[in-house]
Amino acid sequence: MRVCFDGLCFASRRPAVEQETQTVLCGATALDAQQLGRLLKYTNFASPAAVPPVATAPRRFGDVLTSVPAAKKTAASSAVAATASVNAHGFASSDRSQRRTSGSSSSSNSRCEQSATASVPRDHNDRDGKRMSDQSASAVPTNASDTVNNNLDAGTVNSYKQLAQLQGDQQVQGILQNLFIGDGEALGLSSQVQELLKVVQAKDIRIRELEDLLRQKHDEVAELRSHLDKFQSVFRTGGGATGVSPGGRKLGTHGGVQRQRAQGISAEPQSESSVLELMHVTFPKYDKEERSREIIKSAILDNDFMKNLEITQIREIVDCMYPVQYAAGSLIIKEGDVGSIVYVMEEGRVEVSREGKYLSTLSGAKVLGELAILYHCQRTATITAATDCKLWAIERQCFQTIMMRTGLIRQAEYSDFLKSVPIFKNLPEDTLCKISDVLEECYYQKGDYIIRQGARGDTFFIISKGQVRVTIRQPDTQEEKFIRTLGKGDFFGEKALQGDDLRTANIICDSPEGVTCLVIDRDTFNQLISNLDEIRNRYNDEGVSERKKYVQCFPPLFSTLPHSNAFSICRIYEEFREVKLSDLRVISTLGVGGFGRVELVQLAQDKSRSFALKQMKKAQIVETRQQQHIMSEKEIMSEANCDFIVKLYKTFKDRKYLYMLMESCLGGELWTILRDRGHFDDGTTRFYTACVVEAFDYLHSRNIIYRDLKPENLLLDVSGYVKLVDFGFAKKLQSGRKTWTFCGTPEYVAPEVILNRGHDISADYWSLGVLMFELLTGTPPFTGADPMRTYNIILKGIDAIEFPRNITRNASALIKKLCRDNPTERLGYQRGGISEIQKHKWFDGFYWEGLRNRSLPPPILPKVQSVVDTANFDDYPADPDGPPPDDLSGWDDDF
Repeated sequence: MRVCFDGLCFASRRPAVEQETQTVLCGATALDAQQLGRLLKYTNFASPAAVPPVATAPRRFGDVLTSVPAAKKTAASSAVAATASVNAHGFASSDRSQRRTSGSSSSSNSRCEQSATASVPRDHNDRDGKRMSDQSASAVPTNASDTVNNNLDAGTVNSYKQLAQLQGDQQVQGILQNLFIGDGEALGLSSQVQELLKVVQAKDIRIRELEDLLRQKHDEVAELRSHLDKFQSVFRTGGGATGVSPGGRKLGTHGGVQRQRAQGISAEPQSESSVLELMHVTFPKYDKEERSREIIKSAILDNDFMKNLEITQIREIVDCMYPVQYAAGSLIIKEGDVGSIVYVMEEGRVEVSREGKYLSTLSGAKVLGELAILYHCQRTATITAATDCKLWAIERQCFQTIMMRTGLIRQAEYSDFLKSVPIFKNLPEDTLCKISDVLEECYYQKGDYIIRQGARGDTFFIISKGQVRVTIRQPDTQEEKFIRTLGKGDFFGEKALQGDDLRTANIICDSPEGVTCLVIDRDTFNQLISNLDEIRNRYNDEGVSERKKYVQCFPPLFSTLPHSNAFSICRIYEEFREVKLSDLRVISTLGVGGFGRVELVQLAQDKSRSFALKQMKKAQIVETRQQQHIMSEKEIMSEANCDFIVKLYKTFKDRKYLYMLMESCLGGELWTILRDRGHFDDGTTRFYTACVVEAFDYLHSRNIIYRDLKPENLLLDVSGYVKLVDFGFAKKLQSGRKTWTFCGTPEYVAPEVILNRGHDISADYWSLGVLMFELLTGTPPFTGADPMRTYNIILKGIDAIEFPRNITRNASALIKKLCRDNPTERLGYQRGGISEIQKHKWFDGFYWEGLRNRSLPPPILPKVQSVVDTANFDDYPADPDGPPPDDLSGWDDDF
């Protein structure tokens, strides 16, 4: 890298792996000691004053320096000293300077080199060289301050090079090798140009001074922001009924995210019976003019979220929307109100504002308030009618019913089709449901050849609408012989799934209105078919006989446990059977959640260990209609016995709260560590991801979906291993069935959750990919200014996300396989199950057995001084709301 400054060109060699660049700062001729010092400071050079002076040549060799004034000789010596500093400390110029000036550097240096070469004396004999060497000891030190306002030309520098060469001084030769100096006249510059270059020089130095100051301020701001994030994270933010901030994670530090704890959100949970009842629910339909129907449809298709709906769903939504009118000045949506209605504007104009500030004016076919149809939440903006407005509206319950019913009807219809096919009829129910999810609808017009005899194919077809004609071409003739007609529910091409890809007949569309077929190809079919029983029984715990033994002792506890470790659960039951809420002593607060707090507690009679006590406000649970989720959390955690899941010991309740006594993990939240470090390296991320994979393996083998994976819900124990906590959104699914409740954390929810298409354990694999990305970068891949924008980014898919360079190729490949838009295509959900994740290249060489037996050293070992040490947790203020009201409705009788 060569840098020219004020007529001087400093050169510094970089390692071979770096591309050598050339930068010219300016070509002015005057260089004084103060300017040189400032230059060296702002180009990462040492100050010339700190470098031992280099000896000047003795006066007796004036024949070599005949054209060099004494003042210039002194300046050259100082330049040599400065260059020694340059070579000793290296050089790093700013990228900005390189880009701005690289175009002129080559020509400037070329002229400088030509000038320098022209001035080098040619005739030096060995005798002169010997005399110069003999006299080198008498060199006189030069003071850097003597360089003030002295000009230095190319001849001076080259003369000193020649002196160093003749004297055999290798060090000085090395210093001067890359030093080229030329004055303005030698470069052929006019005085006006030289003056302009001096101005550029002064401004360039000032820029570097300001950049240095800016870096200092940036570091200060980053440090203060880190402290601010830490303090803000322990205060509850305003938001919806579940405590979620309307903006979610906001842009800020650590690569673009201000680290606030992300709160989970949930719609009202649906029971299995209520979902099945939806098949028979009807909603009133409202007559509309064709123009109004087209406007509503156009608005939906123009909306980033609703355009992802199926056309049959859009048609039914249009049918069910009812008319509403607002006069000019009326409030249509008020910021902070809890909403449940989405609007489509047909006529009029509205104004949008937030926190009293005008944002925009909308007119024409527009969707308003679409977030309200996903879940129970507060409005994030105010919409006021600027003119008289005509709108169409639909309630959340109606919208979600349409979405769920469409999915249920389709799944039931497709499963019935599959059961009629001989190769499918003996498959498990959950496998049939998986296959029905990947069936694609294909449409063919009358006369189209769906299959042509003699062609090769790997596709299987089931007719869902219309009929087809089967023909066979006769040998030695082009004539086709009619065989039969196939209609709805019939199938063809099944041999292609078994490997025989040569078609033996023609299948031709024979319906005037066309034919619709459900299609699956061989690769997709083979990916889904596996021995699911082997996967499901991987965790058999202590066996059925062991369980029966303890069910007889404690029937209330074990009456509903299908796969529990009976011995371990029984031991916990016996140990804590006599513990009462009054026996617990609160030590400190470990965390604050949507429904309450988590306290570190000890038993009054036992100071040798501590526990985490989660207390939840009953009234708030009822207000947000989360009773079913809370009961599910208690049931799932009571049954769980996995080293990667926090253990639940006992539950309590009183008039105001529900309590869950759990094991304490004093290593702190993974979220806190990620916040303080910014991001993790590949190895650290691999370890924590593997812990989550083990927890998912345990849960999914029991048909339990977790649905709330994020760093906030991962705790480190004293050994540095991660445990999954907070099962408020977890749910046990019936084999092969889906669930429809919208719940999770905005940045982590899968597309099928957003679109209300029904979801299962595949949604957990999506969130695992998101977690990997956040741990590696410090930021989730899908992050918007508000939840709705986040959901729209999610619906665009993982391929629309730019991956930072610090994510390795294998890590990127795994993330993309986990975050496939189609749930059935996600790694972990296909044949082989979650073991396919464990066998991925990113985990090559990972010691899974060491992880399971806890012999693998963790990447971060938390410091825990005692059983009551809370140093790894943030400090939390007291609950500002005070005690909640009593709730005696009795919904928690079985808690």
